[in-house]
Amino acid sequence: MTPNPFALDGRVAVVAGGYGVLGGGLATGLAAANAKVAVLGRRRDAAEEKAGEIRTAGGEALALVADVLDEGQLRAAREELIGCWGRVDILVNAAGGNVTRARNDDRSVFEVPLDAFDEVLRLNLHGTVVPSLIFGEAMAERRSGSIVNISSMAAMRSISGVLGYSVAKSGIDRFTMWLAVELARKHGGAIRVNAIAPGFFVSKQNRGVLIDANGEYTARARSIIERTPMGRFGEPEELVGAVRWLCSDAASFVTGAVIPVDGGFSAFGGV
Repeated sequence: MTPNPFALDGRVAVVAGGYGVLGGGLATGLAAANAKVAVLGRRRDAAEEKAGEIRTAGGEALALVADVLDEGQLRAAREELIGCWGRVDILVNAAGGNVTRARNDDRSVFEVPLDAFDEVLRLNLHGTVVPSLIFGEAMAERRSGSIVNISSMAAMRSISGVLGYSVAKSGIDRFTMWLAVELARKHGGAIRVNAIAPGFFVSKQNRGVLIDANGEYTARARSIIERTPMGRFGEPEELVGAVRWLCSDAASFVTGAVIPVDGGFSAFGGV
């Protein structure tokens, strides 16, 4: 173990969805821990902008363009990364989110189009599985690495309106555990797969559900806060510590775990 087991100096990290609110915060946090960060996403302009922010702050970063559902694009991105930095040590799967058409907040679940259910399932579950297998293969060749997936409170508790998202995130939990066992048993115990389960954070995707046109909390937002013992939404930077820990040697004996970062939401029974 290194003198500072939490250090990530020189390690090469890929953050899929690395220019979103949560993914962008994680990319910044890993760079602050001295990791080299590849910001991966479909939009080159957004990936370049985020990589530029990291470089301006003194970090080392590059943009990788790929759709997390496109195996060919991901393989090309992996080869580009290895050609530049020689290796892959960390993958954070932060791409995903809900699909508006798949929600049933104000209608019956029987009215949700099945293709919308499929869309949210593919975006979140397949969008984690495919990058994990592509970049995990490079880790397996070196018999070392850390994959961190993003689960959700929707995988732990029944949350209204989000059937497809809940099913997808539940699948991520099981995939995390399955892949952790598979890689440790067949490719060495130095490859680890874990997940964090964020509580409720305000992002671009859910802002309209949580914040009304006057900038006030909606009834759903107030309900969430009432059920969160810490009495507030999380801030993106509050995910960084758990992810940095899971990526570091300090978590060298941790694999197959799903860590809540939720202000106590999953612990509270509502009474």
